[in-house]
Amino acid sequence: MAKLYFYYSAMNAGKSTILLQSSYNYQERGMNTLVFTPELDTRFGHARVTSRIGLESPATTFSPVDNLLEITRDRHDQQELHCILVDEAQFLTQKQVRQLSDVTDALDIPVLAYGLRTDFQGNLFDGSMQLLAWADTLVEIKTICHCGSKATMVLRIDPSGRPVRDGDQVEIGGNDRYMSVCRKHFKEGLATREQAELPFSE
Repeated sequence: MAKLYFYYSAMNAGKSTILLQSSYNYQERGMNTLVFTPELDTRFGHARVTSRIGLESPATTFSPVDNLLEITRDRHDQQELHCILVDEAQFLTQKQVRQLSDVTDALDIPVLAYGLRTDFQGNLFDGSMQLLAWADTLVEIKTICHCGSKATMVLRIDPSGRPVRDGDQVEIGGNDRYMSVCRKHFKEGLATREQAELPFSE
């Protein structure tokens, strides 16, 4: 029986690399995959998943109004699908997470979703919250803080490298805007306005 998997981490843990490797493994065995990516993430071009080490793949974009079950069913009717992979899964809506669970339960196709758990303020993304509740299997992908401890949180930083405490939850960016840190350094980065005015350090 197919399962819904949620692979979560802080930024720069290699989620997209693992997704692309998983898709390649299926294809190498003559199996077909469908890769989803949110349409709002255009850092590396439209309708593509790209990893920091240079791997990439065409992808099907989704917006909050898209029905992922119907898209998958239509593709499956055209060509048998063996695995669905979702990049930046934190941007899924509650309905879309339920739809992905239907892909596993009704179509018997495994779904591998990869995303961040929390935002730059330490709050769960809606898609991640739903996946934590609905996924059959939860897998943490680990990365490290600058201090050497496991990084579990994400800080948003300004052009000078100072932590940013306020703003919209969604702001697309890479290493120039975000830093993965341990909980201790996350709390220190957001502790006071005075600290936020100083360069981030250990």
